[in-house]
Amino acid sequence: MVAFAVKRKRYGVVLVTYGEVERLAVRTLIPSSRKIVHVVTRQIVKLPGWFIRALGDYRAVKHYVDWKVNRYRSRLVAINRTQKEGVASELARSGKLAEAGISVDIDEAYYFVPPYLESVLEKYRSSTDGVVVVPMIPVESAFSCGVACQMSVDAYGEALFGKVHVMHGLWKHEELYRIYLDHLFGSLMPDMIPVNGQKPALVLVIHGTIVRDRKGNPPAVFTGLEETYAFFRIMRERILSDPRNVFGEVRLGCLNHSAGGEWTPDTVEKALAELRDQGVGSVAMFPFGYFADNSETDFEAKQLLEASGIARRQYIHCINESPDFSRWMARLIEREVVKLDRQRAFAVGESHEEHRNRSVS
Repeated sequence: MVAFAVKRKRYGVVLVTYGEVERLAVRTLIPSSRKIVHVVTRQIVKLPGWFIRALGDYRAVKHYVDWKVNRYRSRLVAINRTQKEGVASELARSGKLAEAGISVDIDEAYYFVPPYLESVLEKYRSSTDGVVVVPMIPVESAFSCGVACQMSVDAYGEALFGKVHVMHGLWKHEELYRIYLDHLFGSLMPDMIPVNGQKPALVLVIHGTIVRDRKGNPPAVFTGLEETYAFFRIMRERILSDPRNVFGEVRLGCLNHSAGGEWTPDTVEKALAELRDQGVGSVAMFPFGYFADNSETDFEAKQLLEASGIARRQYIHCINESPDFSRWMARLIEREVVKLDRQRAFAVGESHEEHRNRSVS
């Protein structure tokens, strides 16, 4: 009797985020801006094709001038690439995947700049047994994780549910709070200590969302509003109860857009203005709603902090290239890949053990 080895199963993993141009030029910004308006803004407001192009071009020129004048260069793609490499290194050492006879290919992808998510998904469609898509943002909505879901449907059609898992709910994991708090308290400068009995304050920054549409009705798409506030409440509670805490106040600061209706009222501007008016002399800012720094965090939010008029200020970068973050993300992905493999085995009438140990004699 001769036993033949079972063919090794192959899965794709895609770490996807919005994406921003690495090389600042109007000709690179225009296609990115048009895609943003087409994919995201049209979910809020119905726009004709010519207006999508015109609005995209206007945004491109505006960003070019703003970034050029302020000498800003986005690190988002570079950070996501480094995060991908860190996760890949962790997964390569995974005993659980090796035991299950699974190999993993891992890629970076973006919604608004190449390599586009839809292109990476199409590449994996015929070359892998399944794909795990990881939207690199803690709180999902129709404008974040929802984009990944829609692109996955477009790429896989009816075969989606047996071949693709889009991870979500990352903000619910207790380990993320540990990583965040270690990063936050480990990054504080000596200036962030009580002065004359007055404690510093902290502004936790996250992307805002629509509360009501232009007609005053609840939005027709999933906005993640409740999840955003739940995430903030847990984060605030963890910070204030931590033995390392030096903050007297922890405020929410939302970064909003203007289109589509009424956005979250707890803005970065409001939080900073109220803290300044209270006479708070020291403020730290941490973008807990983002895994990687981008033009909204280390440019827009940071500018607002610098212009706040508060004497002592500190911007704390996103978790970015943290090895702890990569290890945690790799463990989550590992479990998701194994779960997808078991689901596929069950779908063809085999138990996971039969699927793994099957041999021909």
